[in-house]
Amino acid sequence: MWGIESSTETKGALYLMRHGRTDWNNLKKLQGRTDIPLNDEGRQMAQNAREEYKSVQFDVCYCSPLVRARETAEILLKGRNVPIITDQRLIEMSFGIYEGVENAYKNPDCPAYVFFKDPEHYIPGDGGETFEELFERTGSFLNEVVEPDIQAGKNVLILGHGAMNSSIICQVKKIPLSQFWDAGIENCKLKKLL
Repeated sequence: MWGIESSTETKGALYLMRHGRTDWNNLKKLQGRTDIPLNDEGRQMAQNAREEYKSVQFDVCYCSPLVRARETAEILLKGRNVPIITDQRLIEMSFGIYEGVENAYKNPDCPAYVFFKDPEHYIPGDGGETFEELFERTGSFLNEVVEPDIQAGKNVLILGHGAMNSSIICQVKKIPLSQFWDAGIENCKLKKLL
């Protein structure tokens, strides 16, 4: 299990960022693994982030394979000698049949409402992913990829998605599932975890 946060010998740093905005973000649709690109606003957010965080040193960027995350990483790191490495374990949580549903977080009649309001009792719909599955894959990524990089003194950026990033924050900071959404990150804002 992830245990690097308690190490006094940690040499590197761990940063997270969520992709820029998409049309589905603006429509408040559940995106999940639906591969929605950035819109013009999202591209501008990534350009603004490139300027805002230009003095932050990254040695490597691990990125979701979805286009909205990859494009954000490419814009953010343009002109820098930082490798962008995609990994399937960083893909957004699958919402199955609920992908594309609007305002699920406001509609108590939608089963995905529980996902936002009471994550401990969330049961995914057809094709959806459980929190256990999400934590298992992001946890293996932390242990197998990030921890060795941090111990080797690298500054690591993970560029991903709302739920996927929150699962990493919860594991690193030991935040319970009941507070899953307290860990959220705004689009194109950098969060330092270590």
